[in-house]
Amino acid sequence: MAILAVVLTLFGLLLLIKPSVIWTITESWKSNDATEPSDLYIWSTRFGGIMCTLAGVAGIIALLL
Repeated sequence: MAILAVVLTLFGLLLLIKPSVIWTITESWKSNDATEPSDLYIWSTRFGGIMCTLAGVAGIIALLL
């Protein structure tokens, strides 16, 4: 369970700090002319990163208590 909480926290931080990396891996191949993610994609990815990070930190705190 601790490993899952740490992985979730790290993945959430990646989503929060570098959403363009996630876009390159998952979405860039779907478009011929898209060179960068849209503002909405960046915002929604960062929001998801915040949620993942909070869930991971909550899991770590629950394990420590």
